[in-house]
Amino acid sequence: MADSKVQQSKLVSWFWATRPFSLSASVAPVLVGSAHATSVVSFDWLLFAVALTASIAIQIGTNLTDEYSDHRKHGGEGKLLAPHKVIQRGLLSERAVLIGMIAVFGYGIAGGLFIVSQTGWPILAIGVASVAAAYLYAGGPFPLGNYGLGEPVVFLFMGPIMVMGAYYVQTEQVTWTAFVVSLPVAFIVTAILHCNNLRDISEDQAVGKRSIAAAIGVRPSNWLYAALMGAAYLSIIVASATGAISAWALLGLAPAPFAFDAVRRVFAAEDRPAMNRIMVRSAKVHGWTGVTLAAGLAIASF
Repeated sequence: MADSKVQQSKLVSWFWATRPFSLSASVAPVLVGSAHATSVVSFDWLLFAVALTASIAIQIGTNLTDEYSDHRKHGGEGKLLAPHKVIQRGLLSERAVLIGMIAVFGYGIAGGLFIVSQTGWPILAIGVASVAAAYLYAGGPFPLGNYGLGEPVVFLFMGPIMVMGAYYVQTEQVTWTAFVVSLPVAFIVTAILHCNNLRDISEDQAVGKRSIAAAIGVRPSNWLYAALMGAAYLSIIVASATGAISAWALLGLAPAPFAFDAVRRVFAAEDRPAMNRIMVRSAKVHGWTGVTLAAGLAIASF
C-alpha cells in the first residue's frame, strides 16, 4: 500500500511538472493547421496523431528545461511556490527532471523523424529549429527568455511555424492562408507567456532576468496583454471579412468574452496568485480558441 501511494505521488508530481495548463500551446497550433488542411487533401490520421503527440512532447520538454535550468541557476530563491516547481518543493530531483527532459525531447525527435520519412526534409528543418528554440529559450549560455526575446520566439515558433508545419504535414505545401490562420494562435500564446512574465516582474528583476514585462513595467505590460488578446480575434475578423478564410472561421470568436474577462482581471490583479489564475485562464482561452477556430475551418471544408 505504501509503495502504491509513493508511485501515485510521483505520478502527480510528474503531472504538475509538465505544467498541464500550458499544453494548449502545443495542441492548438496542430489542431488549427491540420483542420485547415482538410480543405486541400484527404486527412491522414496517423500523421496527425504523431504530429500532435510529438508537439506535446516538445512543449513538455521545454517546461522541464525551464524548471531544471531555473533551479540550477537560482535554486528557486524568491520564486512563487507554484505547483509546477517540483524541484523546489522537493517532489522530484534535478536528475529526475533532467532524465524526463531528455526522454520527452527524444520522443519528440523520434516522432519528427517519422514524419520526415513520410513528408520530406522541410519538417526536419522545422523540428531541429523547434528543439533548438525550446532549449535556448531557458537553457544554454544565452537564455533567450532572459533577454526580452521570449515573446518573439514563442510568437514565431508556437504560431506560424507550428501551424504551417502541421498544415505541411498533411499537404506538403505552404500557403499564405496557413500563415493567416496561425495569427490568432500566435497572439494568444504570446499573451500567455507575457502574462507569466508580468506575474514574475519583481522576482525576474531581482535575478536580472530582462523580460519585456520587466523592462516596461506593470501598466504598459497590462496594455500589451490586452493588445495581444485583441489582435487574436481581430485577425480572425479581418481574415474572414477579406475572404482569406471562410466565414465559418468566425466560430473562433466564441471564446472572446472569456478573453475580455481575462483582460479585465489583468488590470485589476494586485498579487502574484491572482496573476497565476489569469495565466491559467489565458491558457484555457488559447485552447478553446484553437478548438473553435479549427472546428470552423474543418466545417468549411465540407
